[in-house]
Amino acid sequence: MPTQFLNTQFMAQKVRVRFAPSPTGPLHIGGVRTALFNYLFAKKQGGDFVLRIEDTDQTRYVEGAEDYIKESLEWLNIPYDEAPGKDGGFGPYRQSERKHLYKQYADELIAEGKAYYAFDTPEELAALRSEYEAKKETFIYNWHNREKLNNSLALSEEETQLRLDRDDKYVIRFKSPENQTLHLKDIIRGDINIDTNTLDDKVLFKSDGMPTYHLANIVDDHLMEITHVIRGEEWLPSLALHQQLYDAFGWEAPQFAHLSLILKPNGKGKLSKRDGEAGGFPVFPLQWNAPDGSTASGYREDGYLPEAVVNMLAFLGWNPGTEQELFSLDELVQAFSLEKVNKAGAKFDPEKAKWFQQQYFQQLDEAKLAEDFSALLKSKGVETSLPVAKIVSLVKERATFLNDLWDQASFFFEAPTTYDEKAAKKAFKEDTPQILTHVLELMETTSEFTAEALSKTIKGWITSQEMGFGKVMMPLRLALVGAMKGPDVFDIAAILGKEEAMKRVQKAIQSI
Repeated sequence: MPTQFLNTQFMAQKVRVRFAPSPTGPLHIGGVRTALFNYLFAKKQGGDFVLRIEDTDQTRYVEGAEDYIKESLEWLNIPYDEAPGKDGGFGPYRQSERKHLYKQYADELIAEGKAYYAFDTPEELAALRSEYEAKKETFIYNWHNREKLNNSLALSEEETQLRLDRDDKYVIRFKSPENQTLHLKDIIRGDINIDTNTLDDKVLFKSDGMPTYHLANIVDDHLMEITHVIRGEEWLPSLALHQQLYDAFGWEAPQFAHLSLILKPNGKGKLSKRDGEAGGFPVFPLQWNAPDGSTASGYREDGYLPEAVVNMLAFLGWNPGTEQELFSLDELVQAFSLEKVNKAGAKFDPEKAKWFQQQYFQQLDEAKLAEDFSALLKSKGVETSLPVAKIVSLVKERATFLNDLWDQASFFFEAPTTYDEKAAKKAFKEDTPQILTHVLELMETTSEFTAEALSKTIKGWITSQEMGFGKVMMPLRLALVGAMKGPDVFDIAAILGKEEAMKRVQKAIQSI
């Protein structure tokens, strides 16, 4: 092992996990959940959470994707202990900066007869696939045909060396053993048995001088002393090769746990960006501005709180086994275990995501919320002397997002110009102008224009006249709000103030 990657501090098998995304675009919430589960597991065990950028496939690299990944984890408060720019003694943490390491391990496998050079051209392989397809068979490059193909197993040592000396293009393939049964273990899925005869000889090193995911992944996990690999179900087919590579190098393999997929809301297939676009919900943590100018919505920009997103994601495939649904990050750390992660796919529910958001929104500090709402008003060009904090406290319980406060409270800042048609037909009667005129007189003579004083005065008058409360309260609400919504009508009038409240009632009388 190269000495620069040794760190004796962690030789006692401290729990170390890694989240290893590829910078090929925005981070899907499935990837965020993988990062979250890695973080929760590590912290529960007092271990380290490592962020490693797997950028071996330079053809798929997207500018800005790595920064997006980091910003997403930072916004969600899923802090990593080590990452590019945050060295913990096991760096570098970008595979493109570690590429000098991988060739020596590929060469080691060749020297021990556990891998081989393959010179087959793309055209030769395509011809073989077509030949097999014509026979309605699938071409697999492995034990049954590898000694007949264009590789160092079939060629003499001299011919192989000649080709290497003249820089013929090649890949290095793993020599998968034949007639063996692999006994694999997965923390979530239990025991898995694989017949090695069904496996192909995977490419470990490419002709462009870069390792494939498989080799780089194993080498990096070993050198970084990763003890547990917690990753998505899509990597389950790679488990056999990865275990074989650990065995081939004589290294102790980490423990593996493969998380189930996050499914579409209807439960049929993996949740995709298209599902989000069709259903009007995000599938990315942050808005993604693609190099081609297109954008995709994100939870942050849609107004979700990071705590709500984390809590929602934790329940996609994991259950604490109790009735509790709201967990802080620290509480999640204490409650989390891989044994309580489900094997079955987790169906994404956009309404449940909103429910979590609503729960956390209601817990927000009202002073901070008033500050944020004031900024929102300013962005809409609204200047006001009204008590914003008081307004927020009155409408907050009906809100899920910050923008909902505007939907619930806009009438405080913009007098109604029209009245809800359906409500007006029900509330505005022939005698309504006369009733509202008397309400105006009561407003005028009320010494203290407070909700309590107005309520006592107007309700007292209604009772004395032996009228139904709806006959007065409905048209009064319509006059002040324009619709049958909002908090207590006397609270609304008191906040608007005597002059504005009376002005709105007068306008309603004129419009009836």
